[in-house]
Amino acid sequence: MNKLLIIPLITVFIMSATVPSIAYAEQGHNQQTETHDEHADNDEHGDEHEESTGVTLSQQQQDLVNIKVETLQARNFNYSIYAPGEIQANGYTSYLVSPRVDSVVMKRHKALGDHVKKGEKLVTLFSESVAEAQATLKVNLAEWNRVKQLGRQAVGASRFIKAQNNFELSQARLLSFGLSSQAIKQKSAALGEYTLTAQIGGAILTDDFQQGQRVEAGHALMLLSDESQLWVEARIQASIQLNLPVGTLAQVKVGGNYYSATVSQEAHTIDEKTRTRVIRLLIDNPNDSLHPGEFADVYFSMKTKKAVTAVPENALMRSADGDWVVFVESEHNQFAAVEVELGRVLGENREISGLKTGTKVVTTGAFFVASEIAKGGFDPHGH
Repeated sequence: MNKLLIIPLITVFIMSATVPSIAYAEQGHNQQTETHDEHADNDEHGDEHEESTGVTLSQQQQDLVNIKVETLQARNFNYSIYAPGEIQANGYTSYLVSPRVDSVVMKRHKALGDHVKKGEKLVTLFSESVAEAQATLKVNLAEWNRVKQLGRQAVGASRFIKAQNNFELSQARLLSFGLSSQAIKQKSAALGEYTLTAQIGGAILTDDFQQGQRVEAGHALMLLSDESQLWVEARIQASIQLNLPVGTLAQVKVGGNYYSATVSQEAHTIDEKTRTRVIRLLIDNPNDSLHPGEFADVYFSMKTKKAVTAVPENALMRSADGDWVVFVESEHNQFAAVEVELGRVLGENREISGLKTGTKVVTTGAFFVASEIAKGGFDPHGH
């Protein structure tokens, strides 16, 4: 009786000890299964990540969005570089009319826009300093004429030389005030009055004064310029590496007309405000059709010295990390982004490096390809 009772108890004990072990084993199996599933999920995500670097587009889809693919070739490029410009007076053939001593404007003889010849009267002024110098000249001239008449031996060498020096000094003083030799010799002019004449032939571009106005020495009364040849000042971005030796030809567009111009000077400093550098050109103006102050479009004609690889500007896109990429057709209808290095701007094209010649590159529709890659691709059947 007692032996029969002992067997079931032993059996129950063994089963109760075994159940946790089985449960633990099942739990471990489930964890391994979950871990395996997670790895599988990660592998799937990894595959999706790899697939997102490229995209497949059917020919119908390419035609629909006008995607164009061209074979990359190295070749020489003729291109033009644009720069905004402005027509300016030729500073080397211009003359600033200004008094050299404090004066009062008595009368103007020419006005803004007039074309004058060399020697023509421009403006008459009055100055106390000029009046004193003219009076001194009269006294010294009289003494000099008297001494010359008497002769060196009669008056002595000292008096003779002194009289000559005083006369020449008073004459030089009036010349320094801006009076011409002819004006100094005139006796009819009122004391203190003098007239400034045109030192060159040209057009009067400015006349900043009024009759009766008192002006200081150096005040700009008129700007006189020979407009047969003018300046064009073109401004180029400092980042553009451009070699423009003297004599380089350029086309200048003003209004609807085109003119030829040649590079005469190139600034070696960058403008602090505009961050541009100035290229100065000479432009002929025989018909007086151009005038200072007009805006101009300047086009520099350039040519690469050796064959280079280049793509249109709209073929370039920025990647997620900020690098420049183009999209190449690696296999038929399969496109992927490839990083490239940028070079010179060649008109509407951009020089690139990092791709071999013969590579098929998307030249039109790059934005669409980039957006499809960003979405991770789409159903090639168009669903």
